Amino acid sequence: MSIIQPIDTLTDNEIIARVLAGEKRLYELLMRRYNASLFRIGMSFLNNDMDVEDVMQQTYINAYQHLDKFRQEAAFATWLKRIMINECHQHLKRAQRAASEDISAVEQGQDMAKTRTPVDTVINKELGEVLEKALLSIPEKYRAVFVLRELEHLNVAETAKVLDISRVNVKVRQIRAKMMLREHISNFYKNDVVFPFHLIRCDRVVNNVLRKLEIE
Repeated sequence: MSIIQPIDTLTDNEIIARVLAGEKRLYELLMRRYNASLFRIGMSFLNNDMDVEDVMQQTYINAYQHLDKFRQEAAFATWLKRIMINECHQHLKRAQRAASEDISAVEQGQDMAKTRTPVDTVINKELGEVLEKALLSIPEKYRAVFVLRELEHLNVAETAKVLDISRVNVKVRQIRAKMMLREHISNFYKNDVVFPFHLIRCDRVVNNVLRKLEIE
């Protein structure tokens, strides 16, 4: 008598193989598995939760459409996060182009950002607010390395590959990021309250992607 393996114990590569074989709905497992990670990465670049959700959805769509090109000897997580970061860069470029065409839009956007930033609306814990503000106050190149190394637990080589920088740069930026975050909060940087990704948001992203991909 054969034993049926629980779906939630499948590896990424096993899920991918089954999705490519026609079990398209299993793609939802991959999205739910990496939603929190992609959200933290997106927030480190964009600092707007709704923009991050949009970029996450596009990332999942792109990954799904190119899933047959994924080389399974590599880590799917690294491949997916690289797509996410590329999408963040594209989003920032589009925003910069739009801003350069309309100065008044920039001023209005700045006013809106002051009232809608995710940091200002996070009410989980006081520590989460303090740490998020500290993270968002440091330059993007240091913040991105910090999030990948300290929150996503990627090693130096993986971080270098995702960001397309040298391993030496990863180490230097990580050290500088820690220095910028100030000593009195440095002991709390691994706390899960940073850029939390709640179930309602998770469901929204997953359902939107499945609808756009017409997966039932």
